[in-house]
Amino acid sequence: MVLQKLEQNVESIQQDVEQACQIGQRSVDSVTVICVTKSVDKETTKQVVNLGFEHLAENRMEKLLEKQEYLSDNKQIKWHFIGNLQRRKVKSVINNIDYFHALDKISLAEEIQKRAIKQIKCFVQVNVSGEISKQGISPENLIDFIKDLKDFDRIEVIGLMTMAPIDSNLNELSQYFDQLKLLQNKVATEKLDHAPCTELSMGMSQDFIPAIESGATFVRIGSRFFES
Repeated sequence: MVLQKLEQNVESIQQDVEQACQIGQRSVDSVTVICVTKSVDKETTKQVVNLGFEHLAENRMEKLLEKQEYLSDNKQIKWHFIGNLQRRKVKSVINNIDYFHALDKISLAEEIQKRAIKQIKCFVQVNVSGEISKQGISPENLIDFIKDLKDFDRIEVIGLMTMAPIDSNLNELSQYFDQLKLLQNKVATEKLDHAPCTELSMGMSQDFIPAIESGATFVRIGSRFFES
């Protein structure tokens, strides 16, 4: 990718983040921008890192490991795995990441517990929209699910994650994101040692502005970085 265009995209993203934080009356430092590099090659990924972004996300084991090897000299990078993680690939992925954004099954938690050699920062995925095509725990089952994770000492539930329907209007987006914020507060008030649940991973390229306004602390941005 042409570096000049990437720099322009980065500046545009940063301006939008700052504006959303102003509307939400919060500090820019309270939002971590994760660059989702799943659609670009390792050289473009390195360009993003050189522009100051240290949180990178992948959704495929092979691409994750390839880029980690290519960028192995940079110890500041924090690696996020987003999307579905098949149980048979947990062994190859889980000890190579810092954050996992899609925990939604006890069977997956059991596999992480079995394979992890360190504590993994996890987001529980919540299906706030109720879409049949979306994965995630239903809001009404969330508290019980998180309590069921208490004996998994390799898992720390640092927060909740959701994906809004792609065709949502602004009002609907705000409702979904506000609902996840309420659920996060509800879990946090339980004061569970294994689930501090202080973070919110919500908002992607098309909807990270209303997500930040609703309280997102991590936003997962891909195409906005790399559009030409």
